[in-house]
Amino acid sequence: MRVFKFIVLIFLISTILGCSSKNVETNSITKQNIGKTISNNDDEDDELLDEFEDEMEVKKIYDPLSGYNRAMTNFNDGLYTYVLRPVSNGYKKVVHKEIRSSVKKFFHNIMYPLRLVNNLLQGKFKNSTEETGRFIINSTVGIFGLFDPAKSYFGLEKHDEDFGQTLGFYGVSSGPHIVLPIFGPSNLRDTFSMYPDSLANPIDYHDERSYNLTSSTKESIYLKSYKIVNKTSIDGEQYEKMRKDAVDLYSYQRDIYEQYRAKQIEE
Repeated sequence: MRVFKFIVLIFLISTILGCSSKNVETNSITKQNIGKTISNNDDEDDELLDEFEDEMEVKKIYDPLSGYNRAMTNFNDGLYTYVLRPVSNGYKKVVHKEIRSSVKKFFHNIMYPLRLVNNLLQGKFKNSTEETGRFIINSTVGIFGLFDPAKSYFGLEKHDEDFGQTLGFYGVSSGPHIVLPIFGPSNLRDTFSMYPDSLANPIDYHDERSYNLTSSTKESIYLKSYKIVNKTSIDGEQYEKMRKDAVDLYSYQRDIYEQYRAKQIEE
């Protein structure tokens, strides 16, 4: 099936490149340049979120569904504790961190259509051009997006935009806060935006669409599940820290999510 061939291809290329990167003492180009693209410090979104937590100002959030939201937060936390964390920890023990980092970059790279459409819808043409340049460079020189030479060599930054941000850009309010099963914190505007975003997402399967990366809804679910496991194996410590520090996990996640999204829209 297409999705499994895809995963095998990613792993083969990542493994070969991951092994070759261990010879850094004998190859100065690999050590000084390629090594930057597989560094653990390339997750700007995670660093931005950490900085945001320190600066966060508490604002009133519309939350008429708090009873349901708390129950769903507990459900998602249990899913993480008893399913996602054990699976991702097992995966982490088997797959080298550099390979997992490259896989994460690969998934980000193929989300280019979603970012392009939403940057264009917001009239951010410079960002759209940079995103296109990033996609071309990382898909070729960066070997299907497994590395990020677009930033390392050309200084092209990411411009992550989704339809929720596009609606917010045009003044659509967030509406009531909603916690979704599996997906976690959201709101009415962002929940509504998931379908338009899925149309530009090559991983999501849609009939009669030429750029599907999967050949069925089942394969799409498998690939997205793998993406979540891989990301959790890298970023799971951030959630663990949140669980440890939060007096009330639900309100902590809610406040961070809503105000972080507001900050993304302002930018």
